[in-house]
Formats: sequence, structure tokens, C-alpha cells
Amino acid sequence: MTFSKVGVLGSGIMGSGIAEVCAAAGAQVVVRSRSQATADAMLLGLDRSLAKQVEREKRTADDAAALRARVSATTTLADLADCDLVIESVIEDLTVKQLLFRELDETINEEAVLVTNTSTLPVIDLAMQTQRPERVCGLHFFNPAPAMSLVEVVRPLCASDDTIARVSAFAQACGKEPVEVKDQAGFIVNALLFPYLNHAVRLLEQGVASRDGIDAAMKGGCGFPMGPFALLDLVGLDTSLAILNALYDEFAEPHLAPVALLRRMVSAGQLGRKSGVGFYDYRRK
Repeated sequence: MTFSKVGVLGSGIMGSGIAEVCAAAGAQVVVRSRSQATADAMLLGLDRSLAKQVEREKRTADDAAALRARVSATTTLADLADCDLVIESVIEDLTVKQLLFRELDETINEEAVLVTNTSTLPVIDLAMQTQRPERVCGLHFFNPAPAMSLVEVVRPLCASDDTIARVSAFAQACGKEPVEVKDQAGFIVNALLFPYLNHAVRLLEQGVASRDGIDAAMKGGCGFPMGPFALLDLVGLDTSLAILNALYDEFAEPHLAPVALLRRMVSAGQLGRKSGVGFYDYRRK
């Protein structure tokens, strides 16, 4: 284990999943949440996740209890001061992340490595907010973090070889497959995935086929586990819009401009599973 105490910033779906992954690898984990209510909700969600794993015989009760004992939550950034690795996983907003990296740099011990779970934003713009740019890189987990094997290790221009090596080794210790990628919008997966998702929305908007028809075609014709609209709802339409905006900002290619229907759904608060309605309706009837 290259890092023994890990701080996680963000207690949402990704933050809680990353915390579980790190604790399962044997690290002590401190999750920083914006409020006590969300911190408590994260821990309750972890309890439920572990209980299901025990019920399904994926973990023993003793293993689950030991994992749970390694995770704590706080609302105070200073409680992460002695972490040797901090993973940022907050809202996909560059300004918010930059402010947070400045605060982290002033709070966390100067030898610690800082990484971001951003799916698209330029890591260099976060690293240069700190006095330790050589110890900043990207570590992009996929949702759900405990189940998905891939992580993208994003190398900004300033990152040292030692930082990339240590973060990659940590990912392997967590049972993940690290793939190194340069610091370019979308990295590998999202640079390929989101133009496809955007075009699916365009086909729907143009009336080429129905939502169900497009999802069925991509599952039955390409062997995908879910169609583009089910996947957009899982990712979150707001997150998807942010990723497409970042891709368009970097490459200025017309096919990357978010389709109007996607923008309007986000404006209407139809964000997918997280809001209860997106391309599909998840509200209880």
C-alpha cells in the first residue's frame, strides 16, 4: 500500500464509492462532507452496501466490520491534515475545484499527494492552484466505483514520475486497472463515449427513432449493457452536459456541442436517476 491514510472530498455517489474502495484495500479513510446530514447519509449508505455484500456472501461479516471501522466522516477539512493521499470528488465545476485545491494545499501536509476524480476538466488548472504541482494528478474512477475495474491516471505536464507511479500502484492495490492518459479533455473513455451519447440525443430530437427504439438498437445491435438514454440517466444529465461543454470548449468541434434537448432537460431539473426523472421516469407510481 503506497498510501495508508486517504482523505476523500465529497460524500455523493462517487465519493462514497471511492471511500469504500480505498477502505477495502486496507487504507484508513476520512470522508469530508459539506454538512453533518450528508456525512451521516454517506455512512448509512455504506452500512447498507456492506450489509448487502454480507447477505450475498461477497464479504464475511468480520471483513465488512473491519472495512467499516476504517471509514469515518467529517465536515472539517482540517481533519484530513495528516492524510498522505487526498482524492477530490466534488461537483464538476472548475471554479469550485480550484478553490478547494487552494484550501487543500494550505491544510494538508506538504508531502501529501492530491488527486482529482474529474471526468473531463484539465488537471493542470487544479495543480497550479497549489505549491506542490508535481504531486497533483488525476485519478478518474467510474461509477459505481466499487464495481468498475478501470481507473484513468491523468498526467498533467507538472506531475512527477514518482507521483504517477505511486498513484498507479495505489490503484492496483485497490484492485483496479490503471491506464495512464495525458491531461486532455475527456481523457480516453469520455472523449469516446460522450459524442456517442450526444448523437443519440440528436437522433431522438430529430425524430429518427424513439427513446426505447434507440436504447434497444444499441443493446441488441452493439451488445451494450444499456442503451444511451439509460446510461445518460445513470450518469446524470447535468454531469453529461458539463462533460460535453468541457469537450466543446477544448476542441470546438460542432458534433461536441450539447444538443438543445439535453440543455433544456437540465434547465427543467430533469437530471436522471438523481432527480427521479430524466429520459425515463424513476419516481414511484
